[in-house]
Amino acid sequence: MDHPLEVATFAGGCFWCMVQPFDQLLGIHKVVSGYMGGHIDNPTYEEVKEGNTGHYEVVQITFNPSVFLYTDLLEMYWRQIDPTDEGGQFQDRGDSYRTAIFYHSEEQKQRAEESKIKIEQSGIFSKSIVTKIIPAAVFYPAEDYHQDFYKKKPKAYKEDRKISGRDEFIEKHWD
Repeated sequence: MDHPLEVATFAGGCFWCMVQPFDQLLGIHKVVSGYMGGHIDNPTYEEVKEGNTGHYEVVQITFNPSVFLYTDLLEMYWRQIDPTDEGGQFQDRGDSYRTAIFYHSEEQKQRAEESKIKIEQSGIFSKSIVTKIIPAAVFYPAEDYHQDFYKKKPKAYKEDRKISGRDEFIEKHWD
């Protein structure tokens, strides 16, 4: 019997850079860029980017937990971000680019907290881990032109990643 699909939601800075690492893996059914955690309904990209809505840029991942475990998603997530940066991620600054794990169940909350403790105790980072673990809220999919950006505009995606500093950070801390 197949498990029902589950959802995981992660904020890791620019959502363009957070889709590709999770996309096209066995057990991942879809990865959607969007917004979560704010105080207005149906925010637009422009409103979120201005920083007045309280939303984070997020990716929402629909996955089969019998094929790809939530703990594995968490491990991948930590390897995509700078969990010590309160002001955004890499070149992207502001509240909408902060990091957070949005949990959809008590089990996800527990797993996320355990993974955060593991990262804190690993000694990989000299500064405190500031990534928040917060209850999932309403998810608003981003506009179509933001979806699968790395596939639609591969050259622009590669350029953006290159100048962001994300890849150098990942390489320094994880590879």
